[in-house]
Amino acid sequence: MKNEPLSLFAFDVNAPAHLTSGSWRDEADQGHRYTDLAYWKDVARMLEGAGFDGIFFADTVGYHDVYEGRPDAALRDAAQFPVNDPMLLISGMAAVTEKLAFGVTSSVSYEQPYLMARRFSTLDHLTGGRVGWNIVTSYSESAAKNLGTGQQLDHDERYDLAEEYMEVLYKLWERSWESDAVVRDKEGATFIDPSRVHPIKHSGKYFSVPGMHLCEPSPQRTPVLFQAGASPRGMAFAGRHAEVVFINAVSVQQARRSVEKIRQAAVENGRNPYDIKVVVLLTVIAAPTDEEAEVLHRQALDNVTVEGTLARFGGWTGVDLSTADLDAPLTHVKTRGVQSIVDMFSKADPDRVWTPRAIAEFLGIGGTGSTIVGSPETVAAEIKRWRDEADVDGINLSYTTKPDGWKRFIEHALPELRRQGLVAEPAQASDGQQLTLREKLYGPGNQYTLPGHAATEYRNAPAVALAS
Repeated sequence: MKNEPLSLFAFDVNAPAHLTSGSWRDEADQGHRYTDLAYWKDVARMLEGAGFDGIFFADTVGYHDVYEGRPDAALRDAAQFPVNDPMLLISGMAAVTEKLAFGVTSSVSYEQPYLMARRFSTLDHLTGGRVGWNIVTSYSESAAKNLGTGQQLDHDERYDLAEEYMEVLYKLWERSWESDAVVRDKEGATFIDPSRVHPIKHSGKYFSVPGMHLCEPSPQRTPVLFQAGASPRGMAFAGRHAEVVFINAVSVQQARRSVEKIRQAAVENGRNPYDIKVVVLLTVIAAPTDEEAEVLHRQALDNVTVEGTLARFGGWTGVDLSTADLDAPLTHVKTRGVQSIVDMFSKADPDRVWTPRAIAEFLGIGGTGSTIVGSPETVAAEIKRWRDEADVDGINLSYTTKPDGWKRFIEHALPELRRQGLVAEPAQASDGQQLTLREKLYGPGNQYTLPGHAATEYRNAPAVALAS
């Protein structure tokens, strides 16, 4: 266990509302401005000014239509819908910041790896190496139907596809271009030395990519790789590929069990257990006193609807609780959706009986993450407990209203967290140069994937093997 300062990321989606049901009903909420780039640039400046390490964008290309067999409840509550593409925000937000990093979600199920490689190389160039990719396999049946596949693959097969997907990307990012391929030789009329750019010649079960990468090597080559799968198959995938794993937990004890599994998965793949940074989802409602924070908490709860919350649960899990007894215990079921969320409530916390009503009450504020309510001292004590007892490396900070939830955290809680050494001071490059996201996580000089990571194997392999 390493009781070091925590990394700090804001957590959001390019939509009016994210995890907290009814957040848009609060008069202070600015979620309706999600279509306004000026709003997002202001958020970026605010987070960088406060010393956040980055902002992480969730995303989905589906909508929540499982509850009652239709999307009505999700539409009424703006439950992660309407949802715009978060990737298109990054350049605008990066242009008004110098240090803030950006994690963005994109699915291997609905995007060809050849195009995905170009998109992230482009963003890595434009941000100066401040970008990370949250790898998801997608859970939404509506996405599968609307993107032409009819029905999504089974949970574990989605990870089989993802394994080959990553192989293709590593070949494109790490092997296709030698580091000195761009020569810009004016006298020789040669911008790129053809002998130093190689087709990857990939032919597999799911993908055929014979050619070369479209982009020259970016500052990080491979963007920082985030992942959030908590199922056994997801954990195994993380052990090989993830550099940062986001976890959701209903308790510190459950989080600790997840962290132990993640670190063990790293070891099983020949990696240092602390080469995977674990970031926990938390919603913090901060105020000068505990009493004032409780008032804010009650105001947020007043805006929550059971239907809006269970619409989110149904979309995430594929489980429709609209006809269930709200006060009957939830039993464990297998699902094509996010299996880990079903497990979280049906079996992962053995000390609590979870009913649909209890699930709605828990999920209503901050979704699948836990909520901390209180004064700066109360918030600091709780975050210290998460760090020390769960062994997490950072916080993925959600909100009850945006951006006011973050503003209150910055004003009230963050100074105390820094005073106690619980949250990291803004990272500084030793030579005055901008740090990449990977260097923020692992220290200056570590702009590429570390030894033992799957991508590193491809970078270190002789490029001549591809040309032969």
